[in-house]
Amino acid sequence: MEVQLRAALIAWLAADPALAGTLNAVVEEAPVRVALPWLAIAASASADWSTKDRTGREVRVALELHCRGDRPDSAAALVGAIERRVATLPVVQPGYRVVSIQFLRARAEQRPANTRAVLIEYRFRVLSD
Repeated sequence: MEVQLRAALIAWLAADPALAGTLNAVVEEAPVRVALPWLAIAASASADWSTKDRTGREVRVALELHCRGDRPDSAAALVGAIERRVATLPVVQPGYRVVSIQFLRARAEQRPANTRAVLIEYRFRVLSD
């Protein structure tokens, strides 16, 4: 279910008109040649979250936004838009249901050449249909 959730999350984020108009790429891993800003899944991990009668997973996903800006709040609006979109991921997915979505933590860092990286981590709990 982890792989299916990753694919659903990338497709959901890429389909958002506001994000599509701002981001140059929404991909599963760091793109080789794409201008900033872009968003990718940096990592994910899953653990058993099954019930007596259904297979389940707790999937932790780390999204990483790469952008440009010299002010600490440069990416604030874009991060807010990403967080709002993740929170509205449809619960019914092919083969499973998203039971909960929880923001876990975020980390931002300034990098050389006026670039920034913002890591946003979530926990998804999913059950098979």
